[in-house]
Amino acid sequence: MQLSQYPDNSTPIVGPSAAMHAIRRLVAQVAGSDATVLILGESGTGKEVVARGIHSASPRAQGPFVPVNCGAIPAELLESELFGHEKGAFTGAISTRRGRFELAAGGTLFLDEIGDMPLPMQVKLLRVLQERCFERVGSASSQPTDVRVIAATHQDLEQRVEDGRFRADLYYRLNVFPIDVPALRARPEDVPVLVQHFLAQLAREQRDSVAIAADAMAALQQYAWPGNVRELNNLVERLAILFPGAEVGFADLPPKFCEGFDPAQPPPAPAHVVEGEAPDDGEPRAPAPGVSREVPVAASQAETLTLGPDGLDLKQHLADTERTLLLQALERSGWVVARAAQLLGLQRTTLVEKMRKFELQRDSAPSDS
Repeated sequence: MQLSQYPDNSTPIVGPSAAMHAIRRLVAQVAGSDATVLILGESGTGKEVVARGIHSASPRAQGPFVPVNCGAIPAELLESELFGHEKGAFTGAISTRRGRFELAAGGTLFLDEIGDMPLPMQVKLLRVLQERCFERVGSASSQPTDVRVIAATHQDLEQRVEDGRFRADLYYRLNVFPIDVPALRARPEDVPVLVQHFLAQLAREQRDSVAIAADAMAALQQYAWPGNVRELNNLVERLAILFPGAEVGFADLPPKFCEGFDPAQPPPAPAHVVEGEAPDDGEPRAPAPGVSREVPVAASQAETLTLGPDGLDLKQHLADTERTLLLQALERSGWVVARAAQLLGLQRTTLVEKMRKFELQRDSAPSDS
């Protein structure tokens, strides 16, 4: 099992895939600074685990790690939750209460689901990030704050900025150091290691455990995991309750994990990456099981792959081909950047850079007329 080297009280970033090696490298690079980090990824991919990894490897590791789910707190209570309030500030404020910024002093404040934060609250958060001070609700005096802010979201913040639902200035303030956590379906080689990690957790808690047979593990590696790592963790706990101390085979899995499973197809080969030598952020990801990475090239372009008697401008030809494939992937995905990146086997941030390079927007696709 490959785990990150963090203190015993932290949650390790687990997985041998190239994508997780890259994330561990990024965590090591950013941990020593106080830069704001924006962690992107679908729900359940382990964004808080990455945030805790950054905190545990940072100079603030001995300070508190304070998580806040911005999407789970009613809008009218979020300001008080973050900044605290004075006694009598509003009905029900029977005593002075410290907010999360105060509780996180000297440590890290993790703002999960930042994309759900209401616009008025975004203005106040931006001011705190810029001026490094805040006021409790009902107070006229400012207090300095010494926290490192890490934010996370499963939403496309760039799209929300375009739609007017997220402030551009706050987005750029948060997006100093982005980390994109890939979906579990894009890294099936991580599944066996994650299963063993969760089984080891059960053992440490002195709870019943199970063994997973090879055919069951192969089925789990081919499952699409819409709930990502959280869904896998829940499944392991469920199997441990249903089959305590036994070996779980393919026939024992809930039906949805077996749909579309081909026992004749070998499980995905593990990534051959040496620990500490993670690939660049732009390295291709493994495609999701059942999702083809192939994006067909138009026949007219395919014909130009034959070198003519006069030769060709290879650099321009490759650029034109790349632009066409990018457009096709974006059109097929309905211009959802994360989905298009998956079709192309790219990191989302890499695709965004390529879109800027080729000036690709919705209106850049050729019309049918």
